[in-house]
Amino acid sequence: MKNPVMVLPEAMPHLLAFNNVIEKSGLSKKTRELVHLRVSQINGCAVCLDMHARELERAGETNERLFAVSAWREAPYFTDAERAALAVAEAATRLADRPESVSDEIWNEAARHYNERELAALVLSIAVINFWNRVNATTRQIAGEWAKSDEARKWVEERQHAHAG
Repeated sequence: MKNPVMVLPEAMPHLLAFNNVIEKSGLSKKTRELVHLRVSQINGCAVCLDMHARELERAGETNERLFAVSAWREAPYFTDAERAALAVAEAATRLADRPESVSDEIWNEAARHYNERELAALVLSIAVINFWNRVNATTRQIAGEWAKSDEARKWVEERQHAHAG
């Protein structure tokens, strides 16, 4: 089927408004995009993997970091703050994999690097990307296809116009 937010377009303005709040939180775009990429890897969402890898590339992200996101613990390319955000993202995405969804150790490490507003944005950002992963995976959206649609072009134009104003 078409993406559900295209079938129910009245949902999109609310989702975009929610995302705009996160964008204005102070949590860096690079951190949000790294988290989105990692969560999308975990959830196997090709649409979001494609989109967020491209977003990171446009933001000047290096290939070394893009290629190593799934192995962020072992790769030397990430800051302690990014590692903390990625740890929260993994724990919050894999809720059923452990008795304590996000351990105090993981949370406290993130709290060392981010203020309360940024932590709130991190949690909401993780929730949003999990939402999109589930919508896309459930309806078998194809990576790159949505970007070619008339709806996508209109959405991009509206978004660019909103950011310009």
